[in-house]
Amino acid sequence: MKKCVFCGGHVEKAIVTFTYKDDDKYLIVEHVPAEVCAKCGEKMYSPDITDELLKFAKNKFKPVKTIKVPVFDFAVHQ
Repeated sequence: MKKCVFCGGHVEKAIVTFTYKDDDKYLIVEHVPAEVCAKCGEKMYSPDITDELLKFAKNKFKPVKTIKVPVFDFAVHQ
């Protein structure tokens, strides 16, 4: 049984959605194989999957869809 490197919890294979933000660029990749900690929720990716995710970040692929997301500023409403 694999253990989480962060909290020691049990790790299970799963299909997840990978999200990443760099400045004003957002990246969402659906259906990504990962190992997820049942205790803390940390997602871990194999080196091969990480290499593929980097290709998405470098615009090597065309998106399958585009979504419109509203952005709020918490500080403005305090």
